[in-house]
Amino acid sequence: MFLPILLCALTTLPQPGPARVTEAAQYRQQVRQDARQELVDLAQLIPGLRLDIRYATTHNLTGQRIYPEAAAFLRRPVAEDLLRVQQTLARQGYALKIYDAYRPYAATVRLYEALPDQTYAAPPTRGSKHNRGCSVDLGLIDLKTGRDVALPTEFDAMTPAAHSDYQQLPAAAIQHRAILHRAMQQHGFRNYPAEWWHFDHQGWEQYPLLDLPFSALR
Repeated sequence: MFLPILLCALTTLPQPGPARVTEAAQYRQQVRQDARQELVDLAQLIPGLRLDIRYATTHNLTGQRIYPEAAAFLRRPVAEDLLRVQQTLARQGYALKIYDAYRPYAATVRLYEALPDQTYAAPPTRGSKHNRGCSVDLGLIDLKTGRDVALPTEFDAMTPAAHSDYQQLPAAAIQHRAILHRAMQQHGFRNYPAEWWHFDHQGWEQYPLLDLPFSALR
């Protein structure tokens, strides 16, 4: 259990760190030059998607609200591949639940302050693939019941059971993890082995780090 820390708003003064886009005008210029740079609202693109954005609540490892609103964005090619994942899973009776997607760099700084462990949190010195709009944290729901299915752990559980190769689990949790991982890998995502829920999209290095609030992306 981590003690809650006092988190200031994400609209603080720029901090030292890696190069990143901090102005909405610069982001929009990049999108005009290359449509792949656009951060797409997943809730609008993907039918049946469910959002459970924990960092917009106090139900997360910091005990503090990190985001001012519950929203999920990914770069256009990443979002379109996630749509294909949703379609693949729907044929098996499942749908995606999103815990986190694009994450402003300022949020990465605050998460690392709460959990300074590079196994589970990207250090501000390099930033996160979430800051590039190329990573997503997610789980599964059952389309028939609308409920979460059995999976190894809760989101952001920092235990060995969260590792993707952990086997001392109920059979249903292992089965659902495998279904999720197969569908994600089929469509260009790679799992981070320490977290069954975390996936990075191939080609993430093509996109710059961003430090823009969700409101600047609409």
